[in-house]
Amino acid sequence: MSEIEDQDNVDRELFKNVEKLRELRIAHRDLDEVIARLSLDFQSDQLQIKRLKKRKLMLKDQITRLESELIPDLNA
Repeated sequence: MSEIEDQDNVDRELFKNVEKLRELRIAHRDLDEVIARLSLDFQSDQLQIKRLKKRKLMLKDQITRLESELIPDLNA
């Protein structure tokens, strides 16, 4: 593979990761809004809210992991 092809592959991978990060952030924000709305209703299923919060936390972990991959290590 040539250097140009290598760079194209790196650029494509970077774009995919940035796009995935954007999607995760949107999903996280949407879940936050749903949880906030459900929390206002005292008749809401608390188990459902708990599951949504757990899903939101998992998304946050994925976001953090992906961000750390995208941001170069300053100590390197």
